[in-house]
Formats: sequence, structure tokens, C-alpha cells
Amino acid sequence: MNKKNVYRPLEDYCAGYMRYLGIAKTERRSYAESIRLLREAGFKELDSFKTLKKGDKVYRGYEDRTLMAAVVGSEPIAKAGLKIVGGHTDAPRLDLKPKPLYEKGGYVYFDCHIYGGIKKYQWLVLPLALYGTIVRKDGTKVQVEVGDRPGDPVFMISDILPHLGYDQAKKTRDEFFPAEDLDVLAWTTPAKDGKPEADKSDKAGLVAYLKATYDVTEEDLLSAELEIVPAGMPREVGFDRALIAGYGHDDRVCSFAGLQALLDAADEVPVQTAAILMCDKEEIGSVGSTGMTSSFFENTVAELIERQEKNAKDILVRRALEKSSMLSADVTAVAD
Repeated sequence: MNKKNVYRPLEDYCAGYMRYLGIAKTERRSYAESIRLLREAGFKELDSFKTLKKGDKVYRGYEDRTLMAAVVGSEPIAKAGLKIVGGHTDAPRLDLKPKPLYEKGGYVYFDCHIYGGIKKYQWLVLPLALYGTIVRKDGTKVQVEVGDRPGDPVFMISDILPHLGYDQAKKTRDEFFPAEDLDVLAWTTPAKDGKPEADKSDKAGLVAYLKATYDVTEEDLLSAELEIVPAGMPREVGFDRALIAGYGHDDRVCSFAGLQALLDAADEVPVQTAAILMCDKEEIGSVGSTGMTSSFFENTVAELIERQEKNAKDILVRRALEKSSMLSADVTAVAD
């Protein structure tokens, strides 16, 4: 096998990962793309099975964020346990607050807060994209995706000009740009009379745009989940194209690796049931109903065992977990 052929599988894998990373800009989009790939490989929802036999390919999700998929092994789960690879699909970002629109200095901003660990200076004057879901008063949902498609506008956090930033330059990295000021420029069109006041903009213009484009009101934003992430698709780095630059390596590089490994082995029947776990909320302590502190994982194992055992009891779940092994995978840095 020549050198070119040796690298071909790696090139194919990285191409698939880059496609995934470009789509999975949020944990919800990661969930949706993972489900698509699983279904394409013949996996079915666990709820569609009354019983499980060896070789069955199943998945179970929760709240469009957290996902577990498995290839059922030849040994019962209650007897042999599972082999699991776990990763998380949420990534550091900015979230819009429940009342996100405010006016300042003649402009309209999204009022944001930090989700996860970020270096604040890296988000200044960076092209940003907006993703999320808005729930209308009648309960219907509308998806928002702005910033990554050709021709889309982007969003941005402004910063002071270098020759005006003498005082700012004297501050420490943590002090020079307060977290509360990481707000995103959303609208700049002046008031309808063409004479905006110094500290007032025409927020009504943005509200009207949202109504015309998405059929939502400002009140609907109270029940929205809107996330600000870096705009742009993953790119190869260097003349040799040996590295990948992209948003969300932490930890989609590991969750995708686990997913791809399960897909590659999906047509083989393992002895122990092989599973992947793709979770949410790791960046803020794995809290909430979609984080690892929830009971989603244990409940899913119980659902699997209930379809294999006639008299499924809680002790069988506990024994299965005791006999299981798990690789908890998280990202590392290639340099620095």
C-alpha cells in the first residue's frame, strides 16, 4: 500500500467530520444530524421495539439534545453490561437572554450571556451566526438559522478602535472587556424620521422584521432558545491541510468519533452491547434534564433491559451498570 492509499481512509474520515462539524453548530443540530446518520445506517427508535435481539440497532433521544444509540450484543445486557463511548455535543457560546432586545447609542443589540468557558477577546469583531428555536404563543415552533448560508448577513460584537483604546490596553485580559458587554449588534437602521436620538434607535424596525420574516413577536422571544456561535464552515489549515479549523471541536470531535465508530461496526454483532452516549450541558456542569446528572442514561439502560428480560427489575439495571465499561471522551489541544 503506497503512502497515498494509507492516508485515504483518514482523508475520508476527516471529510465526514468536517461536514458534521459544519452542520452541528448547536447541540440541537448535532442531535438532528446524528439521528439522520443513524437512520441512514438502519438504526430505529427504541420505542418501536417490543423485544430486542442480538444485532438490533436502536437509539433513544431526549428533548432533541441528548442521544444514546446501541448495537445489541449476543450476551444479554443484564448479564454482560455495555461498552460505551461518551462525549458531549454542547460547546461554549453566547445565549440570548429572555428579553434580548435593547437600544444603545443609536443601535439595537442582542443582550447575551456566556454559556461555558470562553476567552472573551476571541469573540470581538468576529463574524457570528444565530441559531435556535422560537416558540410562538400558539405552541408552534420556528427555526432560526442566520449567518452561515451564502448571502446571509452575520452578527458582530464591536470593539473600540486601537488608537482610542489606551486605557483598555492597560487592563488585564479578564478586565478589559466585561462579560456583560458581550452583546451582539443586531440592527442599525435609524428611526423612520431619519433623525435618531443619540441613545435611541428604532427597535420597532427589528421587531417588524422578525414579524415579517418569522411571524414572531417580541413577546415570543421570551420562550425562545437562541444561540450565537462563530459564523463560517470548517476549513483545512496550512499548505499541507493537516489540521482543521472550526467551531465546536470541544467536544464534537469526540462525539462524532464515537458515532462513526458505532456506524462502522453496526453490521457486526458484539458480545457486549456497544453504545454511544452524546450528551448536553457538559460546559456548565452537566446539569439539567439533558445533562449527565439527569437519569436519561440509567433510564435508557432500563428500557433496553426491559425489552430483553421477562421480569425486568431495578436490580438488573444496577448489575448491568456494574458490569459495564465506559470511555468518557473529551477534547485536547494539538498545540499550546
